Amino acid sequence: MADGSDWKLLLSPPEVGPDERELLIAAFDSNWVAPAGPDIDAFEEELAVLTGAPAVAALSSGTAALELALMAVGVEAGDDVLMGTLTFAASAFAASHLGARPCFVDCEPDTWHMDPNLLAEELERRAGAGSLPAAVVSVDLYGSVADGARYAAICADYDVPMVCDAAEAIGAFRNGIHAGRHGRVGILSFNGNKMVTTGGGGAIFSDDVEIVSRARYLSTQARQPVPWYEHEDIGFNYRMGNLNAAVGRGQLRTLPDRIAARRSVRARYESGLSVVDGTTFQAIPADVAPNHWLTTVAFAPESGLVPTPVLERLRDAGVEARHAFKPMHLQPVYADHPVVGGTVAEDLFDRSLSLPSGSRLTDDDVDRVCDVITSGGAA
Repeated sequence: MADGSDWKLLLSPPEVGPDERELLIAAFDSNWVAPAGPDIDAFEEELAVLTGAPAVAALSSGTAALELALMAVGVEAGDDVLMGTLTFAASAFAASHLGARPCFVDCEPDTWHMDPNLLAEELERRAGAGSLPAAVVSVDLYGSVADGARYAAICADYDVPMVCDAAEAIGAFRNGIHAGRHGRVGILSFNGNKMVTTGGGGAIFSDDVEIVSRARYLSTQARQPVPWYEHEDIGFNYRMGNLNAAVGRGQLRTLPDRIAARRSVRARYESGLSVVDGTTFQAIPADVAPNHWLTTVAFAPESGLVPTPVLERLRDAGVEARHAFKPMHLQPVYADHPVVGGTVAEDLFDRSLSLPSGSRLTDDDVDRVCDVITSGGAA
């Protein structure tokens, strides 16, 4: 079996070029290296333009952004936080870091996002029991955009704040509105495998300027504006560095091209795997413009394809692929946490694989992956 050093095709590699190099060297030569500097300010301004949010703070990771976002809406130790179960663990970990309890809701079988009907039923049940959650986390999965407007309306009925985890969805829109904009606060991730990477980083954004100002303050060790170190709050070292921000600025310049390339990759997979009975992909509603971060395929039972053997075959051929996210309620660390439903997410996990999706993949690369899946050939 090939290991990482032998992979010919990676799942979602970082893609950098001359823009990132130019901005990074300029930032380096300016000697602005610490978590302050003109590139951080410029990166935040450029993110504000992209997302339409009036206030943005660049941070050290998407998880840090989620933690500060949950704090901003009032989540505390002992609280419950509702979220979809089909997600990456950071969505739940951020709540756990605050001492809150993540509670999970099943997903829709077509979009794979949290089922709004189940969310509404659960909030109604909890309202009747006097146990409403402190927050709901909406997750935009695999670069698509959930129905944040519907989630927000449901949450508003019970005066429960919503945080939007758009870690995977930068540059994606629904009804012309950028991912993450329907909640009180949204977050992005710039991890190395994301559509925009800073080598590691994240951001928090909101219409509420005070929320972002508070997050920025807490992210710089909650220092008071006096000529000595004075602290009235417990702070964090969560601010992004200027060099990272310089790379992010270069990434934003070419984001539309990378989205277009990944859209073509998905279309090629859809064509190449159409010969497999019952093969489906995450549904894209008509009002959604995804960034196509990861193309993820679900095999039907009648296809005869099972993810683990296919994954092993791909790895033997030097192709990095990955099971779909394992639902949070199946994770050992959350085995005793509440879940509403769960069978849809379990079924998708059992049948699905995320495939190489980078914007530098050629048609031949995608065709070779499809050939390994359909015939057992080598890439």
